[in-house]
Amino acid sequence: MVAFTLPKNSKVARGRTHKAAAGAQRIKRFRVYRWDPDVGGNPTLDTFEVDLAACGPMVLDALNKIKDEIDATLTFRRSCREGVCGSCAMNVDGTNTLACLKPIDAIAGDVAVYPLPHLPVIKDLVGDMTQFFAQYASVEPWLNTDSAPPPSSERRQLPADRAKLDGLWECILCACCSTSCPSYWWNGDRFLGPATLLQAYRWIVDSRDEHTGDRLDYLEDPHRLYRCHTILNCTATCPKGLNPAKAIGEIKKLMVERRG
Repeated sequence: MVAFTLPKNSKVARGRTHKAAAGAQRIKRFRVYRWDPDVGGNPTLDTFEVDLAACGPMVLDALNKIKDEIDATLTFRRSCREGVCGSCAMNVDGTNTLACLKPIDAIAGDVAVYPLPHLPVIKDLVGDMTQFFAQYASVEPWLNTDSAPPPSSERRQLPADRAKLDGLWECILCACCSTSCPSYWWNGDRFLGPATLLQAYRWIVDSRDEHTGDRLDYLEDPHRLYRCHTILNCTATCPKGLNPAKAIGEIKKLMVERRG
């Protein structure tokens, strides 16, 4: 059997341990990935002991407490704290999720916190989303029409047509699904990934859009669409409960139908 090892500079070393203050009542250990481009070297895994008696219930609350009270250099994205913005997407306890929606009490033992996999790390828990958003922009995620809009109202849509968008428009572009997809890990430069393809289908199925053919033409590519092998990691990890795998399957069905 072939043995594979990580490159030398990618192996995670043991980092610093920050003990809880005397008198802490409910200690929980958080093992957090750290890497600073200004320092270089290998990444480390720092251990922070957090008193849950003085902390909010979510992983993001603990990270905020660590940054505010223990180590101000810890770097991560966050904003809404309501599972809407997608900023605090990271890998917690081995699963891509939103730190603001992940209860600490749902995790047995120490809490392992890493950046989203596959993305180049900018610093600590912050991944580089440049390529992800460039791929999203490539599917033109806006209404494309040639006809003039109604003079005195918006472009209307039947309730049944509007219902087709449910399960699609709720995507917050957190990238949890795409960065959990092995096909995206292997072909991320050409395969668009679950999040972008779900967004593409959202506009393909929109009854008001008039460029459906162009959208399907763009996706008719050996890599952009067909690198999906229905592994279903994307659906399993989506923190919003969406089903990117189903959306990709629907695009493939449309491809077959228009050939037929």
